[in-house]
Amino acid sequence: MNPQVRRLLDALGAAATSTRLQAALAVGTHPDPDAVDVLVARCAVEPDFFVRDMLTWALTRLPKAITVPRLLAELGSEHAQARSQALHTLSKIGDGDAWPAVTPSLLRDPDDEVARTAWRAAVVLAPAGERKALAEELTTQLGRGDRHVRLSLSQALVALGEVAEPVLRGALASADPAVRAHARATERLLHDPDAAFDPAVDEAKRVFTLGPDGPAC
Repeated sequence: MNPQVRRLLDALGAAATSTRLQAALAVGTHPDPDAVDVLVARCAVEPDFFVRDMLTWALTRLPKAITVPRLLAELGSEHAQARSQALHTLSKIGDGDAWPAVTPSLLRDPDDEVARTAWRAAVVLAPAGERKALAEELTTQLGRGDRHVRLSLSQALVALGEVAEPVLRGALASADPAVRAHARATERLLHDPDAAFDPAVDEAKRVFTLGPDGPAC
């Protein structure tokens, strides 16, 4: 490995965030295939969002034939950040060959951040013929998590477009009031991207508290 690249890669572990950020920028500016393993490994542990994003950018500068297999291997990691960052980077690379690796287990990952990233990546990577099935899979997660999780899922479904509409209509008949309200909020966004999401989330909380025999939703 080039000694200069080695020094830069070593700097990715520096205590100062600014040093790590500058090192990631430099590695991406002068991409070296020998850097891929260190970049991917650093993504799994890097605490700063902006440095992680720069690491992802550096990885997108390398040939897909080198980066994609290494990132796919990370999807099976026991560390949530490793899975999440690998999914994020795969979505930025946009290689459709990675689509089969975005499995239902990742779309239903118990870690909310991993699941949110998987939803976004799936929308980017899914081929046209798989988008309806993806919409059906995503609707199994309606009602999950806090506002940020629910909004992320709604945005993923909206990004799928018209194929999401039939499955959302089906979810409106769910026995779970939180699912019904979340489906309604998503349907509103599908037809009007400028519609407010929070009122529907509040409605979901209210209906969930009152129970299915409470005010109609």
